[in-house]
Amino acid sequence: MDILHSTRNYEKWMADHTPVVKADLRYKHEQMRASVFAFLRGTFYRWVQLWDEHCSDLSRAPRVLGVGDLHVENFGTWRDSEGRLIWGLNDFDEACELPYTNDLVRLATSAHVAIKAEHLMIRRREACDLILEGYREMLQKGGRPFVLDEEHQFLRSIALAVLRDPVHFWGKMRKLPKFKGTISQDKRQALELFLPKPISPYGVVTRRAGFGSLGRVRLVAIGDWRGGLVAREIKAFLPSAWNLQKSLYSEIIARSVRVPDPFVRIFGNWIVRRLAPDCSRIELSTLPKKRDEARLLHAMGCETANIHLSSPQAIKRVQRDLDKRPASWLHDASKSMTKALIKDWKTFTEK
Repeated sequence: MDILHSTRNYEKWMADHTPVVKADLRYKHEQMRASVFAFLRGTFYRWVQLWDEHCSDLSRAPRVLGVGDLHVENFGTWRDSEGRLIWGLNDFDEACELPYTNDLVRLATSAHVAIKAEHLMIRRREACDLILEGYREMLQKGGRPFVLDEEHQFLRSIALAVLRDPVHFWGKMRKLPKFKGTISQDKRQALELFLPKPISPYGVVTRRAGFGSLGRVRLVAIGDWRGGLVAREIKAFLPSAWNLQKSLYSEIIARSVRVPDPFVRIFGNWIVRRLAPDCSRIELSTLPKKRDEARLLHAMGCETANIHLSSPQAIKRVQRDLDKRPASWLHDASKSMTKALIKDWKTFTEK
């Protein structure tokens, strides 16, 4: 099966399980043709097939509760129940049980692609080594969340970059198109789940965000509360493309070594979350010019370990497996997957 058949099959499966926003799917395809990085982000369903073909030896590694669709733009910030700023992985749509090696190779492959596109200015081998170094260290420590109030100033400077300024953020939110469909009872209940009370009548808008989930319904309730705007988003919830049967979204956020976002929950068929300037994904394009990419990639490896520690019974086996692998295994596997990815991308762009 090639990328074209794979894409058609997955999108047919998606349409059988949830209403599809066709304009968003067309936009997704346009962006996938425009860059390899966007193509990577939008095709986890294809990654699963390429993984079995190109990383069969890594498929036998110990299994953990993993992210699945892990990449260098799958990190962001949120506020915890104490109001502290937290950094870490913030998208678990594809959460499932998989070989621990999958998350590491996908993260390192995304770094390879970002470096090739000059979004990161670090050597590919060094990027892989830093990810793996952070992963090993955090497994050994037993995990530790990234709380930005006192430590990790380099991450805090990234999190509070100018493009995450409140004026800029709410200006964009005000321009989102109004939702013209029917707001069913389940949508309304999900939208209102975390809205503060009492709140003035709120508007409902559509939002195009993320990448792998483009095509799913995504709505945002925006209202005024005590002198300022608040926003809550709902996104259609689907099983992971890893097995098309279930997602372990709730399990992974509950069991990982992390400070949870109190405004994230699966509610019926919806993923509910708070939107705010300091509660969003961090894109490579918004990184400040002066940034420590080595420390950032090391932190990404650490955070991956924080997530895999949700499977404590597997960690000793993971560490033993890591010790047996050659020093270049992550770099080599990422090169192989990058090559396969680019071949698929060229096929997709020529259709």
